Amino acid sequence: MGALLLAVVAALPLLAQAQTAVAAGDTVLIVGDSLSAEYGLKRGTGWVPLLEKQLAGEKKNVRVINASISGDTTSGGRSRLPALLAQHKPTVVVIELGGNDALRGLPLDMTEANLRAMTQAAKKIGAKVLLLGMQVPPNYGGAYGATFSGLFAKVARAEKAALLPFFLKGVADVDDAVGNFQADRIHPNEQSQAKMLANVWPDLKKLLK
Repeated sequence: MGALLLAVVAALPLLAQAQTAVAAGDTVLIVGDSLSAEYGLKRGTGWVPLLEKQLAGEKKNVRVINASISGDTTSGGRSRLPALLAQHKPTVVVIELGGNDALRGLPLDMTEANLRAMTQAAKKIGAKVLLLGMQVPPNYGGAYGATFSGLFAKVARAEKAALLPFFLKGVADVDDAVGNFQADRIHPNEQSQAKMLANVWPDLKKLLK
């Protein structure tokens, strides 16, 4: 009995080290809209589940929390973020919002202010931030399109956050892009999810421990 007790006591430091190792891993919080919420897709086929599979395959100690909601705007994300930060204590926050702001014609200065506030809130708890930039179709007008796409870079520069300039690069900006989308021509199809992950991964990987 005494020997067993000594063995248990001796093992405690090793257990503590293991727990510390687990605790030292990253938690990635993804706050997005339908592009990250698997809208219209079979569960497990979106770019976020593909990210989880890639992380597992590379044996990276990373927990992924997908807090994306279809139809969400930057205002919605901003209102939801404080509770998410308190609950999950992420080390990395990926912000994939803004597309619905443009689709609804919301003021771009409000979109910019929301993205800036979300970035600041994440940084305040020590998290790194990756902004996923978006673009609008040419029919929105050149000036509007340039201002919209530019606001992501503007926020990233001001807040020293990481930036993926265009989340749907290679999906929406190619010839015959319609084949990369679902019937609504708004949401990428299952075949496009790997490309979306490939766009995100290089920038996200730099932020992981």
